[in-house]
Amino acid sequence: MQAKPNLIGWLMVSPLAVVLAVFLVLPIILIAVVSFWTATEFSIIPAFSWENYDFLFGSPVTYSVFLNTFKYAIITWAFTFGIGFTIAYYLAFHIRSQTWQIALFLLCTIPFWTSNIIRMISWIPFLGRNGIANSALISWGVIDEPVEWLLFSDFAVILAFVHLYTLFMVVPIFNTMMRIDKSLIEAARDAGANGRQILWNVILPLTKSGIMIGTIFVVTLVMGDFITVRFMSGSQSANVGRLISNDIALLQYPSASATAIVLLATVLITIAILLRFVDIRKEL
Repeated sequence: MQAKPNLIGWLMVSPLAVVLAVFLVLPIILIAVVSFWTATEFSIIPAFSWENYDFLFGSPVTYSVFLNTFKYAIITWAFTFGIGFTIAYYLAFHIRSQTWQIALFLLCTIPFWTSNIIRMISWIPFLGRNGIANSALISWGVIDEPVEWLLFSDFAVILAFVHLYTLFMVVPIFNTMMRIDKSLIEAARDAGANGRQILWNVILPLTKSGIMIGTIFVVTLVMGDFITVRFMSGSQSANVGRLISNDIALLQYPSASATAIVLLATVLITIAILLRFVDIRKEL
């Protein structure tokens, strides 16, 4: 009697398992296999070799690029968390009308109706030497000559990252805050807690699952991005994504695969460390 329900359950799950296997597991396995191949200037040799990993871990450039990638991820996370938490807090606890909450939330999503590349490139005429920002600062008498570091610098890269990925922090935090029982806040206020104490002892602990989900989104997206770093740094800076992109452009697929596997392992380890601080399934 139990075999039939089990068979039905297996049949319902099997299509999803096939999709995951074909479009997720199989590509990763192929990348891992290719990472152990070698390549010459004219061909790829499908023979097992540690050459790509030896070169990768033996080069100081690798460690410098990975440190740069983590730097972008940490700084971007700090800004997106500050902005995202503030926006979510305002929408959840200061806007009483559900209609206005939805309207303002949709307003936050308007920039995401366009391509990431378009939104990123739109900063170039604003931050350029003769752009709007420098022209305004000169006209106001704040500076005497254009500021060079506004564009093609780490500042420009991080600004673009924050612009592109803040919504990925806003959405999970806002969703978590909306499920907080407002009576808990009233009880804390009746017990004599001030606004800062309520924020630190009630709201923040109850939104940690949303914060962690947003953190995972932002960190993984930044670590895998390469277009933003290329355009906004003027090719003067690099991250792991750019390293992979350059290898692919040179048709060095085994080297690119090895770097991709190391990046994947690094991201998975980072996520595992983050999940040690909160059990998302239990919190949700």
